[in-house]
Amino acid sequence: MTAGPATIAEAPAGVPTARQVRTHLRKARSRHHDHSLGDVLGDAYVMVLFVGMYGWFAISASRDLLDSPTVGQAEPGVRWWLAVAALLAGAGLTWRGLRALGPLLVTPATQSWATSAPIDRRAWLAPRFVLLLVGAAAGTAALGVVVAALGGVSDPSALGWAAAAGAGWGAAALALSVVAQSSRSGRRWPTVAGAVPMVTAAVITALVVLVGRFGDGLPRPATTPTVALFAAAVPLAVVGMILAVRALPSVDRATLTTGAQFANAAATATILLDPSLLAGLVESRRWRRIGRVRSRRFRPGPGWWALLQADVRRLRRHPSAVLIWAALIGVQYAAALALPGLAGAAQVVFAYLAANRLTGGLRSISRSPGLRRALGGSDNLLRGIHVVVPAVGAGLWWLLTLPSVDPGPAWLAPTLALGVVAAAFRAGTRPPIDYGGATVNTPFGMIPVDLMRQGSRGPALLAVLVLVQLFLS
Repeated sequence: MTAGPATIAEAPAGVPTARQVRTHLRKARSRHHDHSLGDVLGDAYVMVLFVGMYGWFAISASRDLLDSPTVGQAEPGVRWWLAVAALLAGAGLTWRGLRALGPLLVTPATQSWATSAPIDRRAWLAPRFVLLLVGAAAGTAALGVVVAALGGVSDPSALGWAAAAGAGWGAAALALSVVAQSSRSGRRWPTVAGAVPMVTAAVITALVVLVGRFGDGLPRPATTPTVALFAAAVPLAVVGMILAVRALPSVDRATLTTGAQFANAAATATILLDPSLLAGLVESRRWRRIGRVRSRRFRPGPGWWALLQADVRRLRRHPSAVLIWAALIGVQYAAALALPGLAGAAQVVFAYLAANRLTGGLRSISRSPGLRRALGGSDNLLRGIHVVVPAVGAGLWWLLTLPSVDPGPAWLAPTLALGVVAAAFRAGTRPPIDYGGATVNTPFGMIPVDLMRQGSRGPALLAVLVLVQLFLS
């Protein structure tokens, strides 16, 4: 009598369950730690107290700043609708972040010894999923309270509904991202789920800017629909959790470890204060996604002309850089309506961000001595060729956003625009971090002054430009 096909939940005889493996690992780790449960709870209490105390102080200071003459008064409806657009854009970016992380991820050791073994995949991943679900709900609940408090809400019941709505949508997003992680490649619904809030945010921002500049502004709703948002989030979160639990056995090892690479790169870049470690991984993933491109001949001319054409063609194969460049134009006009007193400073910051998105070729040339040797010519010539595209982009962006600010003296706008290009050039040509510099012993601990100096190359000049604009506007 032949046996039927084995299901995923069935395990061969003698194979331990996921709980038994987890218990064994926990006991093995406990022998290497001397911290008691009381120490852990005490540290957690201090962190919660620290975050709560300084977080509420930051909220109160932000509310005072929004009502201060420095920022300037704006239409209440303008700020309300722009806050909605910002939340939608944040939701879209968060979805992309969850898709990049997994969100379920395992270390290489876990991949080798657990997920490669005949252990029930659902039982192994379920505790991780629950922890991520609770963390996402708690984080978005706190975000809901912060947004409501910044909007002037002080009623405890209203803050509670805002927290409940945030928790519901956070749990729904986390659960659905796990479902997307288990989906086969080529499915379009995860991409659509991330694009819908971004497109909606862009439409709302465009309407607010157009109506705010040519009309009386959009009216603010009489009541904030937090109850309706909570009612819509609950069924979506429940359905998402059910689908996620069913999809846990389908999460393969490739998606589990891909997110771990991204998380490790982000942690390393944060600890070493070197964003290029994370940017390099993101860029390599992006070019691998493109996979194959159509080759075309360059127009005839000298060598610098061919390199300039290659830098322009890079933008065609990286359309998100141009899209972000264009989106920052709308963001600048929205900031000028919501924060009239800080419109000039916002223009400087956003111009730097827009120009920095166009410095892909400059960064590649500056960070690869081998590539510079292969191309030939002096380093200054190569960097000068690859700064043309960011300079033209920054100049065009500045001209398109001039109507959003008070121009000030005639020499101020071109000076600030050139300063933005210089800041982007300094950031793009930053050499690799040298960790052997000087440190200073202060009452707050050792401060790596030289490391901070290297990391501030570019942003330091940007800060000077912002100060100049604030004093002269």
